[in-house]
Amino acid sequence: MGAQNCLRLAMLCVLSVRLAVAAPVETGLVAHWTLDGVANDRTLDATSRRPARIVGASAAEGTVGGCLRFDGKDDFAEVGDLGTFGAVTLAFWMKPGQVERTDDWQGLVSSDAWEEGVFHLPVRNGTIDLYLHLGETRRARLSSPRLRNGVWYHVAVAADRPANNMRLYVNGEVVDSTDLAGLATNFKLKAQVFGRENGGRYFRGALDDVQIYGQALTDRDVRTLCPDATPLRRDLRNLRTGNRIPDEGYCDQPYVVVTKDGNWLCLLTTGRGPEGDRGQHVISTISADKGRTWSEPVPLEPADGPESAYSAPLLTPSGRVYAFYGYNGDNLTSLDGWKGKFRGDMLGWCVTRYSDDSGRTWSERHRLPMRATACDRSNDWQGKHQIWWTIDKPVTHGGHAYFALTKLGRYMLDMGEGWVFHSDNLLTEPDFAKVRWELLPEGEHGIRAPEFGSVQEEHNVVPLSDGSFYCVYRTTTGYPCHSYSRDGGRTWTKPERMTYAPGGRPIKTPRACPKVWRTSNGRYLFWFHNHDGKSFEGRNPAWIAGGLEKDGFLLWSQPEILLYDPDANVRMSYPDLIEQDDRFWVTETQKTVARVHEVEPALLQGVWNQQETRSAATAGLVLNLDEARLGPHEASVPGRLDLRETGGLSVEVWVTFRDLAAGQVVLDSRNEHGAGMALLTTEGGTVRLVLSDGKAKATWECDPGLLTPGKLHHLVATVDAGPRVLTFVVDGVLCDGGSAREYGWGRYADDLGDVTGTGRLRVAPTLTGSLRCVQVYSRPLRTSEAIGNWRSGR
Repeated sequence: MGAQNCLRLAMLCVLSVRLAVAAPVETGLVAHWTLDGVANDRTLDATSRRPARIVGASAAEGTVGGCLRFDGKDDFAEVGDLGTFGAVTLAFWMKPGQVERTDDWQGLVSSDAWEEGVFHLPVRNGTIDLYLHLGETRRARLSSPRLRNGVWYHVAVAADRPANNMRLYVNGEVVDSTDLAGLATNFKLKAQVFGRENGGRYFRGALDDVQIYGQALTDRDVRTLCPDATPLRRDLRNLRTGNRIPDEGYCDQPYVVVTKDGNWLCLLTTGRGPEGDRGQHVISTISADKGRTWSEPVPLEPADGPESAYSAPLLTPSGRVYAFYGYNGDNLTSLDGWKGKFRGDMLGWCVTRYSDDSGRTWSERHRLPMRATACDRSNDWQGKHQIWWTIDKPVTHGGHAYFALTKLGRYMLDMGEGWVFHSDNLLTEPDFAKVRWELLPEGEHGIRAPEFGSVQEEHNVVPLSDGSFYCVYRTTTGYPCHSYSRDGGRTWTKPERMTYAPGGRPIKTPRACPKVWRTSNGRYLFWFHNHDGKSFEGRNPAWIAGGLEKDGFLLWSQPEILLYDPDANVRMSYPDLIEQDDRFWVTETQKTVARVHEVEPALLQGVWNQQETRSAATAGLVLNLDEARLGPHEASVPGRLDLRETGGLSVEVWVTFRDLAAGQVVLDSRNEHGAGMALLTTEGGTVRLVLSDGKAKATWECDPGLLTPGKLHHLVATVDAGPRVLTFVVDGVLCDGGSAREYGWGRYADDLGDVTGTGRLRVAPTLTGSLRCVQVYSRPLRTSEAIGNWRSGR
C-alpha cells in the first residue's frame, strides 16, 4: 500500500471516529457530561448543571470536542450520588492507554462505594471487567473482548432489575450479558467517580461523553449513541454474544418458525419460579429483525391456570402456525406417597392452538387423541393420566406431519419410551375437528431397548430422502441411541448406540437433549456435548456434527464447538435451528436465559464437506517446516503467540515414532521459566501438549492406544482460547476419550497469555523417530481444517 493510500485510510479512520458521537437518547436521561469544557477544575452535567470535580485529569481532544485524559497515577473526577434506580444505563467513550496492565483494575465510570446494587466498571488485563454487587458474597460479572491501546471504544451497560438482566455493549453490540437472580435492591449510583476504582486504582487513558439513564436502553437505543463505531470482532460461538429472547424468569425450549411475513415466531415455556413450578406456561413472541429485538410476549395459556409446557411450533403451507404442548388439563397437584417436589409440567394432555396471523392471536385449545398404551397403564395412575413431554419440533414429509414425544411408565422420569404423532391431513385441513391423528409405532410398546436402562427420553425424528425416518434420544449410559423406520414410523429398528457411521465409533453425550435437524439443503446437523457423562451436567460447550445420507443411513462428521460459555459451570440445552436467506441461527436456553445465535457459515460447510475436503489450511500459518528441514535443530517462530490476541493456536506434525518411550521431546519453545509450548511423549504412550505463559499453565494429551511405533501419524494439537479448550485430532479423528476416559478434550481454568517462550522452536531434540512436517498456526484450526490437512498430506 502506498504512502498516499495509507494517509487516505488514516484520514477515513479519524473521520469515522469524529462522526461517531450522536445526540443522547432523551427519554430517561439523568445526567450527561460531555466533558467538552473544563473551568476551575469542574465540568458540568448538560442536563442539570451538576458539576464533576476534576482532580489532576487534563482536557484533551475527544471524539467530538473535548474529553478528559487520566494519567493512571492519581487522576480522577468525582460526581457523587446520582440516586437509586430499578433500571439504569451507563454509557461513555473510552480510549485506553495501558490496557494490558494485569496488576490491578483501572476504574472507568465506577464507584467509590461497594455494597449491594453498586456497579464497578473498570478495565483490567486487556478487557472491560464489570462487577455488580448482588449482596453478601455474590457478584454478577461481565467482560468484553480484548481491547487495544489508543483506540476509542463506546461502552454501555444496561441493567434492568424487573427484567432480571444486565448487558454489556462495546461499539453498539452486546458482548456479554447475564441474569440478576437474587438482587434484592435497586441499582445504586452512589459515590460515582470517573477514572478511578475504590481504593485508589486509576485509569490511564481518556474518557468522553458520559451519559447516565434511569432506564435500560434497548439495543437500538445503544446503537444510536455510536452509529459509526465499528463493531468488535466477536466470537459468535460465545454464548454471551447472543440476543436474548424475553421470558418471565425461567425459560425453556425457545423454538422458532419463520412465518409467511418473514418474521420469526418463537414459542417458549416460562414462569416466575424454577422449572416445574406452578405458574409455568407457554408464551409466544415475534421478532421482525432476525432475533435482535422481540415483541411483548403473548400467553397461550395463563400463568394462573394449570401448567402448560414444552411447546413446539409447525408452520403449514397456508401460513397457519400450530403450537403443540403439554397441558395439565386434569390439574393434578399431588401423588399419593410422593415425597419430593411434585411437578405437573409433564402430566396430562397433548394440546394445540393455532394462529392464522403469524402468532399475534391464537385459537381455542384443542386436544390431540393420545392413545393409551402399556406404558400408560403401568404408570402411577394406571393410565387414567399420562406422563409425557416433547422436545421435538414437528417435521413434514410427503404432505404429512410428524412429531415425536416421550411417554413415561413411572413418575418421575423413569421407564421412558418414544412415540410419534402422525397426521395425513393437518397441513391441508382448515377445520381442526376434521384432522386425523395416529400414534406410532403400532402396538403397545414405543421406541426403546431394555439394555439401555430406565432413562430413554427426549426422542426426536427427521425424515430421510428415501422416506425413512431417523430417531435420536438420550440415555444415562453416556451415549445417545438411534433407530430407523422404513415404513413411515409404524415399526422401528431396535435402538442402538448412535455411531458416526454404521458399525463405527459411538457418539458420546450425557443426559442432555441430543437434537437432530434436517436442513433445507438435504443435509443434517446433530447437537450434543461430546463426552460420556451419565448425569445432567456437562452441557458446555455444545458441539455440532454434520450428517450426510449414504445407502439409507446417516454418516456423521467429526464435531466442532458450536457454542460455549466462558464459565464452564454454565449449561445450555434445548436448541432449535433457524434457516432464512441462506443463513443459520440456533437458539438455546440456560433455563434462566434464552438466546439466539447466528452460526458462522464456514463452520457448517466444514462439517458437511469434511469427508471430501483435501485442501490444507493456510490462514494463520506462521511456521512451515518440511522434511528437508526437520533434523534436530532450532527454528524461529515469527511474531508472538499471545493467545489473548490470536484466540488460540494449532501445532501440526507428521511423525513416526520408533518407540513410544516417555519423555521424548518432539517440539519445545519453553524458556528457563517454563513459558512456551512443547509436545512430549508420555508414559501412557500418548503425546502431550504443554503450554505456559510463565504464570498459568495448561496441558492435555491425545487418547491412548492411537499411536503405533513405526507408523506415520498425523497429529494436530489445538488451543481454542475462547472456550479454553484443548483438543487433539489424530489421523483425521477428533479424540473423544474412547473407552479410556470421559473426555477426549480438556478445558483449562486460567487465562493463558503469551506462550511464545524463547521464540525459537527446538525441533525433535530427543525424538526417537522422524518428522515429515511441522506447522504452527497463530489461530485455532477447526476440526474440519485439521482433517483437511490430514487428507491433503496422505
